[in-house]
This record gives sequence, structure tokens and C-alpha cells, in this order.
Amino acid sequence: MDKLFAKFANITAKATGSPPAFLICVGLVLVWAISGPLFRFSETWQLVINTGTTIVTFLMVFLIQNTQNRDGVALQTKLDELIRASTEAEDAFMGIEKLTDKELEAMHSRCKARAERHQQVLEKVAAEKDARARRKGVKGGGKTATRRQPTSRRRKAVAAGRKAAD
Repeated sequence: MDKLFAKFANITAKATGSPPAFLICVGLVLVWAISGPLFRFSETWQLVINTGTTIVTFLMVFLIQNTQNRDGVALQTKLDELIRASTEAEDAFMGIEKLTDKELEAMHSRCKARAERHQQVLEKVAAEKDARARRKGVKGGGKTATRRQPTSRRRKAVAAGRKAAD
């Protein structure tokens, strides 16, 4: 039953999300609107569009939710596999979609603090490289201009990374 519904939901979602389906719906609404004078804009005429759209909306909510649920599970499974396969990633991130909002916020705060510490290390390394380049520039004569360019680019990149993290 699950496979049959999943297959039906996929086919229906793909069909109803297509440009021809949209154009058909626009056409139906136009036919309904144009037919208004023919039916003297009666209550029955209004009831037809109200009932039709309500039924379609009601059914589509379940189909869309089903496809989103499956897409979400598939995406989480792929991410979990990437985390598991990565030697640098923390296993604690696997399954975080099941955590409470409070737990997610705490994990986000820890990640943000680590990112800020990492940013400080990058800035310190860039400053040390810049200082070394200046010292070498003083000893080496005219090499200062070529040595300072990369370090200033590094500083700009570090500053841009800090702004993007905020």
C-alpha cells in the first residue's frame, strides 16, 4: 500500500506541478468566469468553483506533504551518510532533525562559537604571515610590494568570511 501511494503521489505531484497542468487550471477558471453571465452569476455558478477548488486543495495538501516528507527523509539520509563518511565531521550531527528547538539552538550556538574561534585563528595566522612578509620585505629590499599584496588579499578574504558568518 505504501509503495502504491508513494508512486501515485510522485506521479500526481509531477503532473500537477507541470506547466500544462497550470495552463489547464487557468483555462478552467477562465471558462468558469466567462460562463458567469450565462448562468446569471447564480449561487450554483459560484458554488461550482468554490467546491472544486476546495476539493482539489484538500487533496493536494496531502500529496504535497507526502512528497515533502519523503524528500526530507531522503535528504537527511544523504546528509547523514556524508557526515558518517567524513573523517572531519562530528557524528553528533547525524539525526539532528529530530532534536527539539532548544537542543537545535544549543547546537547552533556551539557551532557559531567554534566558527568564531576558527575565524580568530585565521586572523592570527594572516597577521603572522603579514608580519613575516614585512620583515622579509625590509631585508630583501624591493620585494615588499609583491609580498604585501597576497597578505592584504588574505585579510580581505578573512574579513569577508567574518561578515558572511555574521
